[in-house]
Amino acid sequence: MSKTKSFWDNASKNYDKTEERFEYIHQKSRENTKKHIESANVVLDYGCGTGTTACEIANDVKEIYAIDISSKMIEISKGKAAEKNIKNVTFAQGDIFDENLRKESFDRILAFNMLHTIPNPEKVTKRINELLKPDGLFISVTPSLGDKMSFLVGLQIRLVQVLCKIGIIPIPIRILKSTDLDTLIAKGNFQTVDSEKIYKDASNYFIVAKKKTEM
Repeated sequence: MSKTKSFWDNASKNYDKTEERFEYIHQKSRENTKKHIESANVVLDYGCGTGTTACEIANDVKEIYAIDISSKMIEISKGKAAEKNIKNVTFAQGDIFDENLRKESFDRILAFNMLHTIPNPEKVTKRINELLKPDGLFISVTPSLGDKMSFLVGLQIRLVQVLCKIGIIPIPIRILKSTDLDTLIAKGNFQTVDSEKIYKDASNYFIVAKKKTEM
């Protein structure tokens, strides 16, 4: 078992509880997302966590394939879907680079609260571009901690950085600005069509980006 998977498996136990303080940001992000999805859409939810977003938007789209590196997160997600009798979401442990994900097979790809935690975001955005259909949309929300955060969140982030440096937390935590995310999206061959800075104790940057059509 990789250290990263083990970390997220352990985090799954209290994940929903720890995220409650940021529910305003999560709910606002889901509301914004619903403005950019359609009933015929096939959606990939990359890094789905405990499945809250997938379950909430399931009635607004045709089908969702939701993946996460953590098998424990997936177990929780499946339980939520079963409780709500949701039939059009498939939860699976996996990664964006899994070979069973076919190029140009998704209308929308979501990446919520995870671009700041992955080893190579440039490689990931390129892969997302490959998986989207022509004119498909990449929808993301990412903590932009380089812009603004409360004093308490700042202390917590500094502690997390120390824990990352000494290996207790085996994931990178990037202190990004919204401009960094704009650059990342542009380099991935996307054009931003909507964005919003959402703040509640910490800045989060919501972006909707359209896959550019090759000429």
